Order: sequence, then C-alpha cells, then structure tokens
Amino acid sequence: MNDIDTILTQARFADGSYNTIAVSGGFIASINSGRAPVPAAAETIDLAGMLVVPPFVEGHVHLDTSFHGDVWRPHVPYSNGFNVQERVAIQADNMARAAPMAERARSQLELCLGHGSTRMRSHVMVDGSVGLKSLETILAVREAHRDMIDIQLVAFPQSGILRSPGTSDLLDAAFDLGADVIGGLDPGGFDRDVEKHLDVVFGIAERRGVDVDIHLHDPSMLGIFEIEQICARTRALGMHGHVAISHAYSLGDVGADVVQRTAETLAQSGVAIMTNAPGARPFPPVKVLRAAGVTVFGGCDNIRDSWWPYGDGDMLGRAMMIGYRSGFNTDEDLTLAFDIVTAGGAKALRLDDHGLRVGARADFVAIDAPHVPQAVVDLPKRRAVYKNGRLVARDGAVVRGA
Repeated sequence: MNDIDTILTQARFADGSYNTIAVSGGFIASINSGRAPVPAAAETIDLAGMLVVPPFVEGHVHLDTSFHGDVWRPHVPYSNGFNVQERVAIQADNMARAAPMAERARSQLELCLGHGSTRMRSHVMVDGSVGLKSLETILAVREAHRDMIDIQLVAFPQSGILRSPGTSDLLDAAFDLGADVIGGLDPGGFDRDVEKHLDVVFGIAERRGVDVDIHLHDPSMLGIFEIEQICARTRALGMHGHVAISHAYSLGDVGADVVQRTAETLAQSGVAIMTNAPGARPFPPVKVLRAAGVTVFGGCDNIRDSWWPYGDGDMLGRAMMIGYRSGFNTDEDLTLAFDIVTAGGAKALRLDDHGLRVGARADFVAIDAPHVPQAVVDLPKRRAVYKNGRLVARDGAVVRGA
C-alpha cells in the first residue's frame, strides 16, 4: 500500500481524536493524528470534523419481497393473531401483483446504502413456490451494485422445507448459482418436525461448507428447545461462529433463569442472535446475551412489505429502536446499541476486514454528530457514505457514477 489514492482529513473518531485516513487500493493504508504530516494523494477530502464511524452492517433484510419503489400497498391484518403460515400466503398474493422484483430490490438496496450500510445479508426465497427465480434476480441486482455494497445471500425456505416438495434439492442447488448462506424457518412451528428440518439445513451447511442463518419465530419453550438443538448441531459440526438465529422471539417470553441458561449455551456454541426489536413482539434481551458472551447483531428485516408497512433502511435508526425498546439510556448502553449494528454485525457475518483500522476495507460513514450516543438518539440526516474510500452516498441518496 505505497501509492495513496485518497486522503481524508479532519476525521473525528468516536474517542474524540482527529485523524487523517489514507486509502490505497480500497483499503486503509494509514491512520495518523491530525498533527501528523499529510501524505501526497491523488485526491484529498476534508471531512470537516464530522464523526467518522465504521459502516453499518444490515444483518437481516429481504430484498426480494419489499414494496419499496412500488405503489403503496395497504397492510392486510392477521385474521386471528400472529401466524407465519397465514402471512406467507398473504405475501404470495402480494408478490403476484407487485412491480418487477429487480426494481423493488434495487430501490430497497439503495435505501439502505444511502443511510450508511455497505455490508448486507439478505434472505431470498428458495422453495417449491418460486424455485430459484427470485435468487437469480437478486444475484443480478447484487452484481450490478458490487462496487457499492457487499451482500451475502441466504437461501431461505419461506414456504418451509418439508411442507414444500422439492425444496431441499432447490436449497442445495442455490449454492451452484451463488448463494452464500443456508437458511431455515421455524422447524417445529412451520414444518412440524424439528430434527428433519435441521437435518436438511445442517446437511447442506456441512456438504457445501456454508454458514447457517435460521428464522426462528416459535415462542416460549418450543423456541428454546429449537435453540438448544441448533446449538447442539453447531457444536457437533465444529461450526462455532458460523451459525446465526434470527429473531429468537422465545428469548423474550421466558423467565430470566431460562434466558440465562440459554444465553450460556449460545455463547459456548458460538451461535449469534439477530434482532430487529420488532413492534408488539417479545424479543431477546440483548444486554443479558451480550453479558454472557453472545454475538448480537441487528437488521431492519421487513421493509414496507407484506409483514408490516414500516421500515426506512436506516441501521442507525435500528440501533435507536433496539435501545429504545431495551430501556437503554446511559451513554454506555447507547454505545452498545450502536455496536450491535456495526461490530456485532461484522462479527456475525464474519467480516474480517470491517472497522476503522489499518488494513481494513476503507468503508466508513461520516455523520453530523458530536459522538456516538448522541448519533443514536438524534439520527442525523447529514451523512456521507464511503465504500473502498470512494463516496457512494450522501444525505440518504446514492451518488451516481461513484
């Protein structure tokens, strides 16, 4: 990294220090204090003392099913309380009438990028109802944006594995096309057979050498049992650090003793937990999990789709939501909420080149805020997003030609 492409001066870090960041070949070549000499570069950018932080990691989103960029579609309520099967049927009807998937996915992706997410994990439907068509579409969208955002794609059996004939073979074939992670969905509550469902998921993970990320909405002790089974399989296959459970609502509606016991099991197994702090739903107590050593990360999840009409793609806003619903008030707690959508996401997605350090990828966000706790509370709109040292978005809008 001898040839410096870009110098960014007056970058204020979270510790209050002012630094100069040198970028070479898309990576951070050096970080020097504001008093150090500025090396020569092809381009110099003055960040004018804005708070510079690592980019946000959008750890859980659905690029294929969002209506963002489409016409407004009124939400269809449940007929009798939360029911995943019913919601999947509503989604199928909505998707049949939606704008082309590539247009909607591009709109949602750029929404997230505009707010500062340069890393993303998107779940994409792969099952007997849609085959591999959705994955093929999202793969093309990913390729078109490869210089602006890094995306992991999860082969996600939205219609179940056992209940949707042919899905296990389709999930396996998804990795020939370019999927990165194998998904699952409520082994007990949806497919009605925990062990057979997990046989398919972990069988593909072992055979293909890929990570696992399972949607788990099942409540109470059923959900806890499934978490324990996922952890047991993770340990048996030596997959510590390669498995995530998304939602894990059950951790929010059992007693403190069960939460503590399960948190210890998760930490020992190296299984991460993703939460979006959903409205009107119990969700995992992130502070308890973190204290036990569990990797906790965040995601916006559904953005203006069949599950709910909310969502703005802003992971800083998601940190605020996690903090708000968790009762976080101190600077230490607000910083924890921020960590969940940055370093926590990077750890769960195994992004070794994430962060403000020499040798890391030159991805960062400059925010108009005095420090991290106030950024979480204020959600400042003025932001500049850099990918590989290049400006790719400003104040919520993607910079074309970046």
